[in-house]
Amino acid sequence: MAKKEELTFEEKIKKLESIVTELESGEVNLDDAIEKYTEAMKLSKECSQKLNVAADNVNKILKDNGELENFEIKE
Repeated sequence: MAKKEELTFEEKIKKLESIVTELESGEVNLDDAIEKYTEAMKLSKECSQKLNVAADNVNKILKDNGELENFEIKE
């Protein structure tokens, strides 16, 4: 079985927006709506996790010795 190709963050956001538009139209039958809602929640969770990892990485600074440490503003 071939490995399912992973969508990029941007592709996941576009797919999520598409699903939301479909669900908001009110023209989706209940079974399809449940399936689409489940897919949307999965995409939302994946995107949220990706953003959290990115935020953690951005909040680190590189020290002179090459190690990363959390960035904190000291007043």
